[in-house]
Amino acid sequence: MIKLAVVMGTRPEAIKLMPVVVAARKRAELFSTTVVATSQHREMLAQALGRFDIVPDVDLDIMQPDQDLAAVTTMGLSRLCPLLADLSPDFVLVQGDTTTTLVGALAAYYNRQKVAHVEAGLRTEDKYQPFPEEGNRRLTTHLADLHFAPTERARANLLREGIEDSHVRVTGNTSIDALRLTLVRLGAADAEGRGRKLVLVTVHRRENHGEPLFRIFAAIRRLAESREDLDFLYPVHPNPRVRGVAMDLLGGHPGIRLVDPMTYDEFLLAMRSAHVVLTDSGGVQEEAPALDKPVLVLREKTERQEGVDAGTLRLIGTESDRIVSETLRLLEDPGEYQRMAGARNPYGDGRAAERILESLVRYQTGSGNP
Repeated sequence: MIKLAVVMGTRPEAIKLMPVVVAARKRAELFSTTVVATSQHREMLAQALGRFDIVPDVDLDIMQPDQDLAAVTTMGLSRLCPLLADLSPDFVLVQGDTTTTLVGALAAYYNRQKVAHVEAGLRTEDKYQPFPEEGNRRLTTHLADLHFAPTERARANLLREGIEDSHVRVTGNTSIDALRLTLVRLGAADAEGRGRKLVLVTVHRRENHGEPLFRIFAAIRRLAESREDLDFLYPVHPNPRVRGVAMDLLGGHPGIRLVDPMTYDEFLLAMRSAHVVLTDSGGVQEEAPALDKPVLVLREKTERQEGVDAGTLRLIGTESDRIVSETLRLLEDPGEYQRMAGARNPYGDGRAAERILESLVRYQTGSGNP
């Protein structure tokens, strides 16, 4: 029996670790799986887990109003260390690049427990872009024992940093597993048939707080005022630094719908109905291309360069004029739209969770490289 402690704290982590948890629990004769929630983002985490009928076995409840990074880090670490010591897992699984990812890996390291990093090897080569995610994932890499890279590019990043090839496995991204499982359950349901072109917006990253956020929202307002055929949908992140600005700059316009964070199902339906997606999210850069939707990335740098190279993503930054011109380009040039919509998504075939579990077995039993 292989004992797994799966640590998560935010909605994206829950969505991307859900396929691993589901697959492991289907193989209960081989895996004993404990789901540990830090609840770094309590409501959004619970929302995602509930949709997949996953209840955390342990909830550390670290979320505080307007919490800062130091508080999340210290509280998460102080609560995870004794818990993981008691659980004594064979592997601690962490995902991606959140503060929970880092403290999960660090707590496991302090307990001399093996760390398996899902979605390893993403890099922008700038420790402040995105912040703090680039730092979190780099630090996690050098605490981890097994590295599950979503793409060959991510694998190459790890090898360049001195990680042994025998400890790296290219699996694809578990976001595609989650998306496919959910779409099978949803079937032909549709949420956004309003007769106008839907532009789906997600903006929340810390490096976009302040002036970049003002520029992004100004561009959205300009587009909404100049095009009556557009319907903007923006599920607003609960962070008050985002929500307050959004309500001030975008609220009240009939072509812009500001809504509370959507369930994962609702968001996938909106993405499936969208004509164009504007985002600074990491996961959306993987999911939207799997639905044949062009993505304009509202960041200066992306760790998902594979999507840019494949043509599914376009990195456009946060200048208002550029956002307006690139959005109009996709709306007005059918050929350009089709080039992006028809490009091949480089993030996998929906079998990443299966490969991850196979690798854990191989590593634990000494039957070969992961």
